[in-house]
Amino acid sequence: MSKLVINPLNRKSKINREIYGQFSEHLGRCIYEGLYVGEDSPIPNVNGMRTDVVEALKAIKIPVLRWPGGCFADEYHWKDGIGPKENRKKMINTHWGGVVEDNSFGTHEFMELCRQLGCKAYINGNLGSGSVQEMSEWVEYLTFDGLSPMTELRKENGREEPWEVAYFGVGNENWGCGGHMTPEHYANEYRRYETYCRNYHQDKQLYKIACGPNEDDYNWTQTVMKICTENVPANEKRLNGLSLHYYTTTNGFGDKGSATEFTPDQYYTVLSRGLKIEELIRRHSDIMNQYDPNKEIGLIVDEWGTWYDVEPGTNPGFLYQQNTMRDALVASTSLDIFHKHSDRVKMANIAQMVNVLQAMILTEGEKMILTPTYHVFKMYSAHQDCTLIDSFLETEEIGTDAAKVPNLHESASIAEDGTINLSVSNLSASEAYEVQSILVETKVSDVSAMILTQETAAHNTFEDPDHVCAKPFTDFKVTEKGIDFTIPACSVVQFAIR
Repeated sequence: MSKLVINPLNRKSKINREIYGQFSEHLGRCIYEGLYVGEDSPIPNVNGMRTDVVEALKAIKIPVLRWPGGCFADEYHWKDGIGPKENRKKMINTHWGGVVEDNSFGTHEFMELCRQLGCKAYINGNLGSGSVQEMSEWVEYLTFDGLSPMTELRKENGREEPWEVAYFGVGNENWGCGGHMTPEHYANEYRRYETYCRNYHQDKQLYKIACGPNEDDYNWTQTVMKICTENVPANEKRLNGLSLHYYTTTNGFGDKGSATEFTPDQYYTVLSRGLKIEELIRRHSDIMNQYDPNKEIGLIVDEWGTWYDVEPGTNPGFLYQQNTMRDALVASTSLDIFHKHSDRVKMANIAQMVNVLQAMILTEGEKMILTPTYHVFKMYSAHQDCTLIDSFLETEEIGTDAAKVPNLHESASIAEDGTINLSVSNLSASEAYEVQSILVETKVSDVSAMILTQETAAHNTFEDPDHVCAKPFTDFKVTEKGIDFTIPACSVVQFAIR
């Protein structure tokens, strides 16, 4: 029996709700068909946004949405996506699938989507192929209410009041698709561009995010942090966040493997690679601590998740993949890790929200299914804005010769009303485990729980949309010290303990 010790008396950092952020890019069927079908579509919609998708996303309490990319961000020119739709420029989406982008979903549509979702907006500006003036004018168009050409242009396009934009990214993956820059060059460009992304409201200042490293590029973090923080007056905040991108694949980007057909070796390899994000966060945080010891600059994991070969018969540039219990476990363990590093990780945005990579939702015409990852996000939403509390879980190493992982994984938080939220995942493909939990100086009076469990490759289809879904969990016993329970193989359990 594994022992789990939870100490509600040892309260740590706040788990920002933005850790549950989402990402939508002009890629495949994420926006078009997934989120936006147009006002004239027979699919039920409000101002062009799919009603079923919006309602499903609201149910998991989406806190923030990143747009328009991704690689697409650094070839996106925002003025192409405003004004009457019939007058908007058409272009080829050279990054993703070579399809025509008609710009019918632009700034106004994105802000309308955020309004319907009730979430904050995270906009990524074009540093790679754009200009300082273009980025500056976009911020002005979005957020300024004074006398200016951009304010007048926004009003001409039907929006009288400025919007509230919480987060603004200055470029994306500028070490790669965003310009193949050196860290020195990017850092100096960031300083220049950021200067003109003005805060037009003292009480609603932009949270400005610099392009951070790709995976384990620690030199990038070192260089950007040094250049972007040196010679900056103490009373000025020119850098609020640094991004980190990390994708989990089966065998690297050359052979990403199938989303639904995999061996035990491949199952444990993906889980092991997913857990690597903790080492990346820790090591990048150590570097950030040298320049920001008070942890005022957030580490923003704004692209993360699993990446496999596309589903057979689909456009390779659309990155459409299925989503199994294996992905649910990558999601649950990643969220646990973000919780445990929430003193530095202030936001994360899984890639991507609909129909692309590790999606919450898949659509096919008027049909919609929720993925196992969606159910993890819904279960884990209880942790949003709660306080991380100390927890320790005895584990054993399991897996195959190809990859080893701990058999169990957990995180715990406490809400303002005293409710303890406990998440436990069983990574074993075949073995159930007994767990004895001890809650320090806490008398348990009430417990409720949900479970997500199935075989490792189980997934939902349009023919069987509820094959994998969360259900009530009752296989636990309240004791004088806490709760004892048996957690089935390949499962995620979420407790609410009062």
